[in-house]
Amino acid sequence: VLGPPRPRPGDLIEIFRIGYEHWAIYVEDDCVVHLAPPSEEFKAGSIMSVFSSRALVKYSRLEDVLHGCSWKVNNKLDGTYLPLPVDKIIQRTKKMINKIVQYSLIDGNCEHFVNDLRYGVSRSQQVGHLGSAMASGSALLGNVNMPLFPLPSLSIAPHEKIVSFWKNLECTQLPLQKYI
Repeated sequence: VLGPPRPRPGDLIEIFRIGYEHWAIYVEDDCVVHLAPPSEEFKAGSIMSVFSSRALVKYSRLEDVLHGCSWKVNNKLDGTYLPLPVDKIIQRTKKMINKIVQYSLIDGNCEHFVNDLRYGVSRSQQVGHLGSAMASGSALLGNVNMPLFPLPSLSIAPHEKIVSFWKNLECTQLPLQKYI
């Protein structure tokens, strides 16, 4: 049975979560370094974690980071940027473990973080795609504000409904193939 290719040190790992991709960098022995919420306020693996302004750089087993999601090795910028030498990537990556860093969905997310470690360039194509999609959607819909997923009907304030819904959503709760 063939699975994803075995990652090598310094490889970027793209993890397919509902509504976004999470990124990590492979270090050694089935372990990766990635950005995680700094507290349990936002559960790791939940899209709500993107609303935090800080992140903890964690060293974790790849399996523990997946939360049931699919993944692949994705060094997609190798054709655009020259990767740093592997020993330098690993040295820079290990130096970041357990640090709290500034986090921003737009200019400092997990994809920016791993690209900076591998290439020395902080870049996120995901943000570019999001901006294009939002511009296209606004033009087509005339700025109608609609949720991407139906929100649960609860007897609490609308903001709390959204937070509650996203905090509890994990990859294992929706069949991903239906949405691809």
